[in-house]
Amino acid sequence: MPELPEVETVRRGLAPVLEGRRILRADVRRPDLRWPFPPGMAERLAGARVERLGRRSKYLLADLDSRETLIVHLGMSGRWLVSGVRVGVFHHALAAPEKHDHVILDVEGGGRLTFNDARRFGAMDLWPTEDLEVHRLLASLGPEPLGNAFDGRYLAERLAGRKTPVKAVLLDQRVVAGLGNIYVCEALWRAGISPLAPARDVDAAAAERLAGAIRLVLEAAIAAGGSSLRDYRQADG
Repeated sequence: MPELPEVETVRRGLAPVLEGRRILRADVRRPDLRWPFPPGMAERLAGARVERLGRRSKYLLADLDSRETLIVHLGMSGRWLVSGVRVGVFHHALAAPEKHDHVILDVEGGGRLTFNDARRFGAMDLWPTEDLEVHRLLASLGPEPLGNAFDGRYLAERLAGRKTPVKAVLLDQRVVAGLGNIYVCEALWRAGISPLAPARDVDAAAAERLAGAIRLVLEAAIAAGGSSLRDYRQADG
């Protein structure tokens, strides 16, 4: 499943095509993915302008001028593919929809964004932008590991007194948002901490090392364009 660096890479690839552009047409080709789509999703998207494409944890957040936000989770195999316009050095021509192309957005400037998800574990929802923090998928998330609220002191406080293995605590999205198995294991290795060590055994100095390792690992992964997971693809294909 794509983790924070992969989702951030997708966000950066889609932003130049989406931000400031109006969605001219939305083609929703099935009623659901992991969960049912919100009522009237195609009609609510068509005509809306994307003001900002952000990310929270592993979720893409497209803020619309209709005061709604399109929330997207890629799931196991979901991917956004861009065609009709150049993205970096790539240009994919418009083509007929394929079997697993479930949502298609035509935007100003000739671009087309196609959400393809063979396993259908992805998800989409529309939610009032001003109430986004109370959405069931976002309300319980911890701080972003690349944000100012995440540091060694915070991590030490969340690990203190817990018998649970430190790896399991880091995978808890309520503790820190967006981390998955790949990058947690790498960060623990860099910090010299066993993933099986009880969280309470990680002292303040080790927590500081670990917080720094998490940042370094994520920043390096984003710079490299994400991991090499088989089902993961960037927006340019």
